[in-house]
Amino acid sequence: MKYMLLMHHGNEGGGDCPPITTWAPEEVQAHIAFMIDLNKQLAAAGELVAAEGLAWPNEAKVVVSKGGAPKITDGPFPESKEFLAGFWIVDVPSEKRAIEIAARASAAPGPKGKPFGIAIELRQVMSAPHPE
Repeated sequence: MKYMLLMHHGNEGGGDCPPITTWAPEEVQAHIAFMIDLNKQLAAAGELVAAEGLAWPNEAKVVVSKGGAPKITDGPFPESKEFLAGFWIVDVPSEKRAIEIAARASAAPGPKGKPFGIAIELRQVMSAPHPE
């Protein structure tokens, strides 16, 4: 079963954790090192399909088209306090295992090495219908 784990910044720790942009450089490096190690462990277990961090929201574009020239706007909207920071796609035997991985990612170190408590959205990747 494939699952996508989506890391949302802006709602960390129930609101009591400062944004990652305010952390000390060594705290950011510890957080990144944790994520790199997690990815290596998932890859070694044969569970990692893909994992990527995403550019900051101010670099995002929203594209809408109804078949003609697309409408392109900057995004997400400025009033948005949350943003998608990155994702994993894992191939695991059960939802329980996907939840274990999401919980581990959520507890990545934050300021002063304390567990970050970042929200990880878990969604099953659906397969396309088989042609008959």
